[in-house]
Amino acid sequence: MTDTTRIVLAGRPTGEPTHDDFRTETVALPEPRDGEVLLKTRYLSLDPYMRGRMNDAKSYAAQVEIGDPMVGGTVSEVLESRADGFAPGDVVLGYAGWQTHSVEKAAGLFKLDQKQPLSTALGVLGMPGFTAYAGLLILGKPQPGETVVVAAATGPVGSAVGQIARIKGARAVGIAGGPEKVAYLKELGFDAAVDHRADDFVAQLEAATPDGIDVYFENVGGKVWDAVLPRMNEFGRVPVCGLVSGYNATALPEGPNRVPALMGAVLQKSLTLRGFIQREFADQMPQFRREMSQWIEEGKVQYREDITDGLENAVDAFIGMLRGANFGKVVIKVAE
Repeated sequence: MTDTTRIVLAGRPTGEPTHDDFRTETVALPEPRDGEVLLKTRYLSLDPYMRGRMNDAKSYAAQVEIGDPMVGGTVSEVLESRADGFAPGDVVLGYAGWQTHSVEKAAGLFKLDQKQPLSTALGVLGMPGFTAYAGLLILGKPQPGETVVVAAATGPVGSAVGQIARIKGARAVGIAGGPEKVAYLKELGFDAAVDHRADDFVAQLEAATPDGIDVYFENVGGKVWDAVLPRMNEFGRVPVCGLVSGYNATALPEGPNRVPALMGAVLQKSLTLRGFIQREFADQMPQFRREMSQWIEEGKVQYREDITDGLENAVDAFIGMLRGANFGKVVIKVAE
């Protein structure tokens, strides 16, 4: 029998999560049954959507129940298999969550055999990279010469959005927090980069988008969206994959009702705002893996990972990510 150490949801947070909202425990796992495998987690993905799963509220996916392990994508090693096509030593992409070991149905796993580091299956070659790919190309539809703007641009989604936009012949403008991240965007080849923490952020954005904005890939919201909306061009497209600025909010933002101005802009400029969850485009995943792998090999797409050692440090890394403290895709290295 194998034990797993796991981090479970101990309480539903009000505002920003704290350590009191989590609990670490060690429990015995059942023996794998037919069609199942015993896994050892090697890498755990931390992503902003996890904050929403901590709430007791209806969403596009079920919330984490009190006492259940926190959810999350994982790269794991097969220790024992009772499923055809899987053998000890295989490395798989799954959804085991915040724990060191798990027993999973093999039908929900994807066997990894890739040239890039295994952790990239959780980032540039995984869900975040696919979110960027599908949201930008299927919904944003950037055309050569158009201006594409993306916030949180040094993150795994935003950085991929900007680089894919460049590959497609569009002009890429990234929004990030702080001079170091702005400088990194220029290293990635973004045509312009602006700092949303700067006092002159709005002026920077105006200077970086002299011809307006044709595609805005929305994953932040808040004051960034307030600055972007007036810059949107006629027939502009806004794929919406996240609103991280408000994930810890406990009340609506202060100030006047902004809905009339938003709807007025949508009407007057014939804007398209389209929320999406990447899984709705799952049929495009094989093509994404082929194209993104090729772009990485050709040096057209670069990526950055923010890796923390040890499952015991996952809570600190998660809280820091929600504050914007990370630089690149947040991954926990659970085991060698």
